[in-house]
Amino acid sequence: MTAPLTAQRTGSILGRARGRHAPPHWVNPALAVGSLVVVVALWATGPGAADASASPANLVTALGRLAGLVSADLLLLQVLLMARIPALERSVGRAALARWHRVAGFSSFLLLWLHIGAVTSGYSLLVDANVARQTWDLITNYPGMLLAVAAALALTMVAATSMRVARRALRYESWHLLHLYAYLGVGLALPHQIWTGASFTESPLARVYWLGLYALTAGAVLTYRVGVPVWRTFRHQLTVRTVVRESDDVVSVHLEGRALDRLDAQAGQFFLWRFLSGTGWSHAHPYSLSAPPGPSSLRLTAKGDTARLTALEPGTWVTIEGPYGRLTGRDRTGTMLAMFACGIGITPVRALLEALPYPPGAAVLVYRARAEADLVFRGEMDALAAVRGITVHYLVGPRAEAGPRWLPEGAFAGTDSEAIRHFVPEVGQSDVFVCGPDGWASAVCAAAEAAGSPRARIHVERFAW
Repeated sequence: MTAPLTAQRTGSILGRARGRHAPPHWVNPALAVGSLVVVVALWATGPGAADASASPANLVTALGRLAGLVSADLLLLQVLLMARIPALERSVGRAALARWHRVAGFSSFLLLWLHIGAVTSGYSLLVDANVARQTWDLITNYPGMLLAVAAALALTMVAATSMRVARRALRYESWHLLHLYAYLGVGLALPHQIWTGASFTESPLARVYWLGLYALTAGAVLTYRVGVPVWRTFRHQLTVRTVVRESDDVVSVHLEGRALDRLDAQAGQFFLWRFLSGTGWSHAHPYSLSAPPGPSSLRLTAKGDTARLTALEPGTWVTIEGPYGRLTGRDRTGTMLAMFACGIGITPVRALLEALPYPPGAAVLVYRARAEADLVFRGEMDALAAVRGITVHYLVGPRAEAGPRWLPEGAFAGTDSEAIRHFVPEVGQSDVFVCGPDGWASAVCAAAEAAGSPRARIHVERFAW
């Protein structure tokens, strides 16, 4: 086990986190809504809206063009939301950005097909041709249309594989690779918009807006998805020091590097890791830090990828994206801690219990696992509990079919909120940290609120994508 941090060092970590500048949480939605207002205003004052009243066909075509413009704006916004921009991550957290990204993505996709259907129908009415013939004429005779068709197909594949049922059937790495086709869709759609879009061809102000938004999006992606990871790889020179098997399906990777304190990483956060060795080196994997970061060392712990991780050789180079996550002490308001972890969710919680400052007896850990063998870091947690005065409850067993949804069978006979108060009597005065599978984490958060914990004091990291 890594040595507990001194109070002086943990205090500096909290001070640095709270001192980071992050925009207020309302700024990002306001900017998004503002961009949509600009798009509608540019359309309303442009040539497309002026022709809408000429005939029903013109109206259908004009509304189709508006749907396409709003779809393009949402498409670029969703790319920006997941461009790993630090200010956005710190402002609302990665989970909220992922939700907004999903809403913007599906809305953009629906508007895209509304645009295609409305414009094709409007053109068919204008020239009195059937829809199939007019569709073929648009694809073959209008500049950029073949690229636009390819963009629509790429975005359709991304939308289909982003549905919950499809995500459950795919490995994270496969889903992530398919999701990158969204960038291809954005790139292929641009020529169509520039060459045939009325906003580009007839409105200089609209050209400035759209080209500026495309440039901003491309710059953010190249900077934070490519440039920063490459720069950090060469700056910190992270390599594998050793690999430790924690259980049959859990592995810890110990890393060493240069000036890692300049990463400004905190206990409770995670990185996207790429191990530059063997197959799968190009895929990024989201793993949490399972120990407080040191000036020359990091430790990550992962479940379910043991064969590849145990095969890593000492000296293997590692690239990183991050740190990400808001399960830190930055928003902590008191001195008491109530920590809830399920399965591999113990990794960031274990790091937090070592790193955060709190008086002896002021921290409680409730650790849920399916079997005794799944209690990762039990030896470390027992040793840390003895040193720091942590009260630990190990809850082992299959999920209860009735009663509290987050407890194992037979662990407690009362309601969810009564169980929370039983294991953590002072939960209402504690900062609550929760990490685990999505459904389990939601059940714990709901029970903590019902037990009297203010929502502002509940900090959660959900293992879902």
